[in-house]
Amino acid sequence: MASTNELKNGLVLSIDRQLWSVVEFQHVKPGKGPAFVRTKLKNVLSGKVVDRTFNAGVKVETATVDRSDMQYLYKDGSDYVFMDVKTYDQVTIPGATVGTAANFLLENNEAIVATHDGTVLYVELPTSVVLEITHTEPGLQGDRSTGGTKPATLETGAEISVPLFLETGVKVKVDTRDGSYLGRVS
Repeated sequence: MASTNELKNGLVLSIDRQLWSVVEFQHVKPGKGPAFVRTKLKNVLSGKVVDRTFNAGVKVETATVDRSDMQYLYKDGSDYVFMDVKTYDQVTIPGATVGTAANFLLENNEAIVATHDGTVLYVELPTSVVLEITHTEPGLQGDRSTGGTKPATLETGAEISVPLFLETGVKVKVDTRDGSYLGRVS
């Protein structure tokens, strides 16, 4: 249990037998009436975001979420196999739980796997990864300095938009949160 005065971003709460992560919070002290805490909560499993208001000082139930550094080993059908880097235990995670992180997962890459009571909640990648472009159309001569983009397929199979001057075989830095191109890596 924790007081609403102790809320912080990333804290996981157990409300109505569901797990909610605090995305943002704001303590409000109106001129008239009691203080309250306005929060934005994200359902850990479904990703649904809701706004919720709590009276100041009210106790809320917190959930214990263990975050482990794991290494992605291989894909097994629709499941993904990860290994804990400390204990070497292997964990099989369903593709639905891995979600969009699968677009940027390469074998032997590190990720953070969050669990609650032995159930995997989500897989969190670093904010950016370096991947190689396996296919993209060649840019036209003269298009090198304009701000246009073209689709490119990465070595994981994900497709992103890249500047026209990039070619097949080039390594690029990609934001794992939204799949945007961040820059070229030499």
